[in-house]
Amino acid sequence: MKKIITLLTITVLLTSCADQKQETTQEVIASENAEAIQKRRDKIVLQQQEINTQIKSLDKALAALNPEKNMPLITSFIASKTVFKHYVELQASVETDQNILITPEMGGILKKVHVTKGQRVKKGQLLATIDDGGMSQSLAQMQVQMALAKTTFERQERLWNQNIGSEIQYLQAKTAYDGQVKAVNSMQQQVAKASIKAPFSGTIDDIITEKGNVVAPGLTAILRIVSLENMYVKADVPETYITSVIVGKQVEVSFPVLGETLETTISQTGSFINPNNRTFKAEIEVENKKNNIKPNLTARLKINDYTNKNAIVIPQSIISENAQGEQYIYILKQINQDKAVASRVIIETGKKQGNSIEVLSGLEERRSNY
Repeated sequence: MKKIITLLTITVLLTSCADQKQETTQEVIASENAEAIQKRRDKIVLQQQEINTQIKSLDKALAALNPEKNMPLITSFIASKTVFKHYVELQASVETDQNILITPEMGGILKKVHVTKGQRVKKGQLLATIDDGGMSQSLAQMQVQMALAKTTFERQERLWNQNIGSEIQYLQAKTAYDGQVKAVNSMQQQVAKASIKAPFSGTIDDIITEKGNVVAPGLTAILRIVSLENMYVKADVPETYITSVIVGKQVEVSFPVLGETLETTISQTGSFINPNNRTFKAEIEVENKKNNIKPNLTARLKINDYTNKNAIVIPQSIISENAQGEQYIYILKQINQDKAVASRVIIETGKKQGNSIEVLSGLEERRSNY
């Protein structure tokens, strides 16, 4: 009987050791036994569910013992009155009225170009000359005839003043002289068209037609002259700002390519609204001391169309909206050291600038949270 008990004890111990020796998850996967893998997965899922249930029970017990532990942490700020400025931001371009193509007033062969590309010229300076086709010789002959007619008239006038000669002789001499003067003046105007002069002081940007080419009046561009002194920025402004974007309004002009910004005012606004895009024109004069602002350069405008010196401004990101479309925020009602009670208030907002928005009603100067 003693031997039988000993054998049973050894058997139980061997069985227990066999149960304790379990395959690892990696070994089960390596066995490629689908049934074994499924059993191992089901066992682990069951263990996970039991652990989650225990964690929830522990959290519930902790919450009952320490209710303040789950209070949310918030950041608060003081909503006080400040100066709020709203800006209309627009895309614009640099323009100048002194950027033109020079075309001739008369046709003919381009005789000579007196300037070079990049040259600075003054108003009235000779730029190019066109062959006048012999009009200069005709003018010289007409001037000789005018001088003769003048001499004849002056002599006849002296005789007439001395009551010598007939009135008809005096009138004929006067008419002949006046006619010659008008003819010479007319020819001088025609000859002057052969000389192309600078309409304003500026720089020769490009020479388009070279010497020897035939040019046509009003059609053939000979050169381009540009002045960088009187520059302005032009922008299309939506018609909704017609009462706020007016002459004298402050505007910030920036040139992204140049990395420069300047403060100026609106110098002119258009009186016509474009029916295609419902905009009107606004012009802002800009100083060009460095001559680095060029025509058609891109500019950005910030026009101060609205200012409230006693505005309550809050971040737009803290505003929520209910099902009725009303906007609301949370304010702190009670403050006790680091603890507070937040309550919801309905607000009415105004203009927005960046992430800041103006509060028109529903909020006085008080501490708010977000």
